[in-house]
Amino acid sequence: MTTKSTPPRSRLDPEAVPRRDWLGLSSLWTMGAALLFGTIGMLKLPKAAVLASPSKKFRIALPETLALGEAFIPPGRAVAVFRDAEGVHAVSTICTHLGCVVKPNPDGFECPCHGSRFKADGEVTRGPAPQPLPWLKVSVSGGLVTIDEGATVPAGTKVQA
Repeated sequence: MTTKSTPPRSRLDPEAVPRRDWLGLSSLWTMGAALLFGTIGMLKLPKAAVLASPSKKFRIALPETLALGEAFIPPGRAVAVFRDAEGVHAVSTICTHLGCVVKPNPDGFECPCHGSRFKADGEVTRGPAPQPLPWLKVSVSGGLVTIDEGATVPAGTKVQA
């Protein structure tokens, strides 16, 4: 009968980690990683994660060549500005149906998405838009027209230029 002897272990060989110890260590590492990622997330909180957007209130100078009753649409804005004998007014060019930007036409405005039509004063002439285009708050000072896209006024409100 021969007995098989195990070779002596070298002191450089790693010791086997018992299962319970391995589970405990892995849970500690998981907790540490969760705390680290949570801390990184909290450090990012003070910095706003929103995109800069243009101000709702802006100033424009109406072109001298703008005919009375003709729409002037400032570049990058969803507003039509009109000048007539009674004063200056602005109408939003956002369709009241689903929010598309309406396009000017000879009779007023037309929505390219669903075909709503509006007069130059914003009144609906053909649906599906449920309401007229809103009139926006306008003020004039020093030859510049200030328009507030965030404030509406009753239809027909005009400011002397």
